[in-house]
Amino acid sequence: MNAVQLSDADLVDGFERATLSAEHFHHAQHVRVAWLFVRRHGLPDALAAFSAALQRFAIAQGAPHLHHVTVTWAYLLLIHARQQAQPAVTWEEFASLNADLLTWKPSILDAYYTPGTLWSDFARQTFVMPDRGLPERRSSAQVRR
Repeated sequence: MNAVQLSDADLVDGFERATLSAEHFHHAQHVRVAWLFVRRHGLPDALAAFSAALQRFAIAQGAPHLHHVTVTWAYLLLIHARQQAQPAVTWEEFASLNADLLTWKPSILDAYYTPGTLWSDFARQTFVMPDRGLPERRSSAQVRR
């Protein structure tokens, strides 16, 4: 099942049931599903629901070691903050306004974390606060682009 071409409902269903092909479920699709979880559940519930679903998905794909709590939570927090700053009605609108969230390497998290902190075993198992100075906050004019 190609995750890029799925409706929001089918994408979330396939993700939660772990029936999506990992071959077609890359970083941008992870961000899209995370955005949908934040919109549907709100931030506190999305942190728990998305994390649990992502763990199930990783286990179903035979890659439980890939689940990373800090990366997961950091992206959910960034998605939430961006959505609050400038609500987007559709995924396409959100994606066009926040293209920096869709790039995996280099990742936006490189601005927040040193590699030693982000890729530590501790950060994989529990959320770790950023250890770099926070990037300059985008102004309203930059957000509206």
